[in-house]
Amino acid sequence: MKLEAIDFTAPDAQERFVESLRETGFGVLKNHPLQQELVSSIYENWQRFFDSEEKYDYRFNVETQDGLFPSEVSETAKGHTQKDIKEFFHYYPWGQCPEELKAELQNYYDQANALASTLLSWVEKHSPAEVSVLYSQSLSSMIENSDSTLLRVLHYPPLKGDEELGAVRAGAHEDINLLTVLPSANEPGLQVQAKNGDWLDVPCEFGNLIINIGDMLQEASGGYFPSTTHRVINPEGTDKTKSRISLPLFLHPKPEVVLSEKYTAHSYLMERLKELGLI
Repeated sequence: MKLEAIDFTAPDAQERFVESLRETGFGVLKNHPLQQELVSSIYENWQRFFDSEEKYDYRFNVETQDGLFPSEVSETAKGHTQKDIKEFFHYYPWGQCPEELKAELQNYYDQANALASTLLSWVEKHSPAEVSVLYSQSLSSMIENSDSTLLRVLHYPPLKGDEELGAVRAGAHEDINLLTVLPSANEPGLQVQAKNGDWLDVPCEFGNLIINIGDMLQEASGGYFPSTTHRVINPEGTDKTKSRISLPLFLHPKPEVVLSEKYTAHSYLMERLKELGLI
């Protein structure tokens, strides 16, 4: 199995994209509409933010989960004992954000949400009839006017050599949401686990857009679309001295959306956040 970038503008892009999601849990797009200049600028500006002491003025709100999550409270992947080697900032349009960075981040948030809605419509259009009947409403309407969709600015700091044994930048995990939309990071390291257990490098050419299925889409589709395990491995050699910035958009339904007989979007999210140790 190999993950290949699909041309967003190709006549068969929809079918190939949904097939890739179905087979691997991931899809990689090129020639997509998200502006690369905007992504580059965000990477540069937020690197300066993470390098500053100002970041601690924006420590996260426990109740609303917006703001800075410093490395000492970083996530511990489900089934792991060591915290990930990272810090991150949770951006919601209604949440806290440095004023000088907000307009640019909101611009990206809007663009990425619009594209994500299109991709969800592709998934719905190419779902088999027996899967479509499981959706309580159209997939794109699940996120319409949702204020739960999260843009996370992730910073993996340079490795110092004193990291806890076994700790990695992001332990093997699955995402919680419907889809995750991720521009290629400024450094490699993202891997996806194949069905045979092998770890495959996700193409990281700058300009690629990486999309993966989250647990909520797996739940809503009765398991037809798999939420695939992925991780971010530690760099080797001189790359250890480099930071890595990543910008995933986690597409969340409105809280009241029914995912399955067992879960609403809200009840599912609360269960998972407790497992991660974030609430």
